[in-house]
Amino acid sequence: MVCHGNICRSPLAKVLMIKKLEEKKVTGIEVDSAGTSDAHAGEKPDPRTMANAATHGIDLSAHRAKQFKSTDFAKFDRIYVMDSANYADIMLLSDNEKDRNKVRLFLDAAYPGSNDSVPDPWYGDEGGFERVFQIIDKACTVIADELKKGNLP
Repeated sequence: MVCHGNICRSPLAKVLMIKKLEEKKVTGIEVDSAGTSDAHAGEKPDPRTMANAATHGIDLSAHRAKQFKSTDFAKFDRIYVMDSANYADIMLLSDNEKDRNKVRLFLDAAYPGSNDSVPDPWYGDEGGFERVFQIIDKACTVIADELKKGNLP
């Protein structure tokens, strides 16, 4: 899961995906998150993201932001990016077609053909964080269902 700073969308997507996979008893899948920027490396998630997640029983306090590295292509079979800017940034780090084929817009993976981005709540109000939570939660459910079927969306 990749967003810009790894403090709002991608850590939430990581924890929600892990939760969905556990609920569906899907094993053997490693989920992680990173940012395309190193501006927040080592920081906890945005306090507004943490507060919103907590209202849903999700604890993000253990997360520390980190930057995506080109070596992550070898580690993961799929790289979900939150928006088109993240997509472009990750593509610049790819060395070959195999790496580029691993990258998907997060919402396009859940809703093929949508080409939608998960909005960045950083600049918005509290309601934006709840909207993003709902979007990511629904998309994680769809992706987890596909993984349970043996598909890699």
